[in-house]
Amino acid sequence: MSTSPTADSLAGLVRDGRRFWASPGGQAVRQAERACLGPVCERLFGAHSLELGMATSLADMCPVRHAMRWAPTRELAEHPSTLVCPPDALPLPDDCLSLVVVHHLLEVVPDPHHMLQEAARVTADEGFLIIFGWMPLSSAALARAWPPRRRRLPWRGHWRTPARLRDWLAFVDFEIERVDYCGFHLPGSLPRNAMLETLGRRHNLPLGDSYMIQARRRPQLVQPQGTRLSFARPFGGSALGATRLGQRFESEQERMTEGD
Repeated sequence: MSTSPTADSLAGLVRDGRRFWASPGGQAVRQAERACLGPVCERLFGAHSLELGMATSLADMCPVRHAMRWAPTRELAEHPSTLVCPPDALPLPDDCLSLVVVHHLLEVVPDPHHMLQEAARVTADEGFLIIFGWMPLSSAALARAWPPRRRRLPWRGHWRTPARLRDWLAFVDFEIERVDYCGFHLPGSLPRNAMLETLGRRHNLPLGDSYMIQARRRPQLVQPQGTRLSFARPFGGSALGATRLGQRFESEQERMTEGD
């Protein structure tokens, strides 16, 4: 089966990302970020969630019955519930997910604005939109000063501050509830220093390698069902099976409604 140039490019990006997240440095950052996400999962109760990222699952501790992952091609799908589609054209209904996690993708995808719009569109009114990003002012950012490194993950792409993403989220009628920083370490070492991590997390110092944004839809701007803006899905049936998964998702929701 042929794939589009965009899908091929994303597939190469995901392969590179998986190699980084499987490395000792990637695993150390992932563990720190998973510790940040844990308290959010303790307050979360829902039926469906989606993770958009390149690392192994962060939210596997969350009590969500139907947890979906994302991949740009079938070959990279690691689980039957993987959503295979472009990240800016999700074949899911509006307001259907209790948790959406965007894990270090906004820095590197071709159209981060539209991807964020899609992630916001599918997040339920009472759900959480979680964004992980690299902190531009951190020990990890110092390594980006050497230009050749910017062609490799995790240093490539555009690193944006939480303040910048606050403006982006306001555009899609979301607001930041909290920003947590994680991955604290001395320059040249891995973020595995328990004392530094505890100190940084306790005082929430903006000095970690990465940050976690918790965002929710603005209550005063919630619109009645059926009046939400509809985003174009130019990929349609070429989303490599994603449309079929979305139909099964809607059928499951209908069965749950009838059971209630």
